[in-house]
Amino acid sequence: MFPDLMRDDVFRLETKRLWLRWPRAADAVAIAKLAGEAEVAEMTANIPHPYPPGAAAEFVLQSRMGNLAGTSVVLMLSPRARPAETMGCISLQARDRGQAELGYWLGRPYWGQGLMTEAARTMFEVIFQITDLNVVTASARPGNGRSIGVLEACGFQRMSSGLLTAPARGTQVPVDHFRLTRAHIGRKSGSRERPLAAMQMQTA
Repeated sequence: MFPDLMRDDVFRLETKRLWLRWPRAADAVAIAKLAGEAEVAEMTANIPHPYPPGAAAEFVLQSRMGNLAGTSVVLMLSPRARPAETMGCISLQARDRGQAELGYWLGRPYWGQGLMTEAARTMFEVIFQITDLNVVTASARPGNGRSIGVLEACGFQRMSSGLLTAPARGTQVPVDHFRLTRAHIGRKSGSRERPLAAMQMQTA
C-alpha cells in the first residue's frame, strides 16, 4: 500500500518541532523505558507491562521490516534539535484496500504539549497526498482523554463503541472507534479549521 518513497530508512517527515523517522536499533532502550510505563502501556492493546527484556529490539526489527515491505509506516518522534532522541511512536498499518489503522504512543515527559497532534496531522497530510488511502481508523479507551483529543483535533469522527481484543492485556477492552477520511483531513471536530503544521519530506 505504501509507496517506494517511504520504504527507505532515510525517509522522514518534518514538523515545526519534530522529526518523524524510521525506528533504529539505538531507540530500543528509550522505547522500553517510555512505552513500558504503566500509564502508557495500559492504554494500548499491544504494549506489554512490564515491558519484557528484548521486546523493544524486536519491535524495532519488525517495524523496519514492515516499513520496507510497504505494509506499514512506523515512525519515531524526535525533537528537531535532537534527532537521535526518542519521544514516542506513530504508525499506520495497512488493512483492507484503501484503509489503514492508526496507532501511537508518547512518553509521559512529553505529554501536554500537543506533540502527537502535530505529528499526526503532518502524517495524514502526507499520506493522503502520496497514497491511494481513503480511510484511517483508530480506537481509544473511553477514559483516555489525551488520545481522544488527538483524534478529534485531527478530524476523526467517533463511529461506535465496543470491545477490542488487546493481546497485551490478555482480554477484550472497551473502546470507542473513530474514522478519518480524505474529506475530513485536518479538520477539528465540529469545525472547518485546517492545520497549520509545517511539513517537509526528506529522502536524503
